[in-house]
Amino acid sequence: MGISGVISAVLIGLVIGALGRLVLPGRQRIGMLWTIAVGIAAALVGTGIAAVLGVSDTKGIDWIEWAIQIALAAAGVAALQRFKGRA
Repeated sequence: MGISGVISAVLIGLVIGALGRLVLPGRQRIGMLWTIAVGIAAALVGTGIAAVLGVSDTKGIDWIEWAIQIALAAAGVAALQRFKGRA
């Protein structure tokens, strides 16, 4: 993966992670780097799930894939918040 791939992954992770945080009620006490990491993981896993379901490559915007990625990011942020709250 080249530098453009890394930059793209970080930007997509930032967007997906931020949208995942917006879905959750209340304030999440995790940092921006954790948000990006959760977003990148959610984007990758969400793309895989969408591919298995056959909805990853459609005409126009892939709304179902985005919904899967955002739901995974929200679940990841909530799980990380819960984990960090215990520590």
